[in-house]
Amino acid sequence: MKILPNCITPSRNELDIRNRENVFNFFKKHNINNVIHTAALTSIRKCEEEKESAWETNVIGTQNLVDALNFTNSKANFVYISTACVFKGDKQMYTEKSIPNPVNFYALTKLIGEKIVESLSNHIIIRTNFVARKKWPYEKAFTDRYGTYLFAEDVSIGIKEIFESKQKELIHLVGDEIFSMYDLAKITTPEIKPMTLQDYSGPHLTVNMTLDSLYWKKYKISN
Repeated sequence: MKILPNCITPSRNELDIRNRENVFNFFKKHNINNVIHTAALTSIRKCEEEKESAWETNVIGTQNLVDALNFTNSKANFVYISTACVFKGDKQMYTEKSIPNPVNFYALTKLIGEKIVESLSNHIIIRTNFVARKKWPYEKAFTDRYGTYLFAEDVSIGIKEIFESKQKELIHLVGDEIFSMYDLAKITTPEIKPMTLQDYSGPHLTVNMTLDSLYWKKYKISN
């Protein structure tokens, strides 16, 4: 909203992407030329425990948006924000040519979302790895999970630049440094405590979320 202040930014009450009728009515009401689709259920644990809810939001919701845009303005642009978690996470520096292999239900729903978006003639799938620049929401953070992280503000700038460049199809939007989640958390929460995957119990996690790009520049994480 800060980077693109002229965008329409409906709340969940105004636009429930799971509700097909709601989505179509919204698109008919507004003359929409561009969509940046960031809505998703992203909690790995919640997606695993509430698969139906994850499917409705991440898959059906994406299908509703794509169908509504096709119906109202098939030449419009659609930007889909995806995730490094579509990869297995047993290697590092995945590129746009790397083969996805999700290890949990969240990642599977996001990958299926990518395939839905590919049906549009004017689409950009942006895979990235970011967090909000605020206090870490947990008491601890992993020292042995890694990513080429950015903050949300950095990703917003990247999305705008990629969109304005008229890139198509698939781009990795990445930071220029590899951080452990613990090192990332320390930036905003110096008192964060370390943990390892041995301390964790729950759904399978993507351990290595580092991304590289064959087609786009890298960004420095903001201080």
